[in-house]
Amino acid sequence: MTDKTREFSFYTPNNNSMKEVLTVVYDALVEKGYNPINQIVGYILSEDPTYITTHNNARNLIRRIDRDDLLRELVKSYLGI
Repeated sequence: MTDKTREFSFYTPNNNSMKEVLTVVYDALVEKGYNPINQIVGYILSEDPTYITTHNNARNLIRRIDRDDLLRELVKSYLGI
C-alpha cells in the first residue's frame, strides 16, 4: 500500500485578468444598485449566474473564470501569499 500524499495542481490563470473581470462585474452590480459583495459571494457559493447582472456583459464575463481558480486566488490574497 502506498501512503504518499497526492499533490493537487492545476493551471493558474493570469491574476490580472481575473481582477479585471471582477472589477467589471463589481462596477456593473453597483451601477444596477446591488450589493456587489453579496452578489459575488452568492455566485461563488452556488455557481448560479443569476446572482450577476447582465449589465455591461458582467454575467458572461464572470462565467469565464473557473470558480476553483477564483477561490484559490482569493484565499492566497487574503493570506497575503
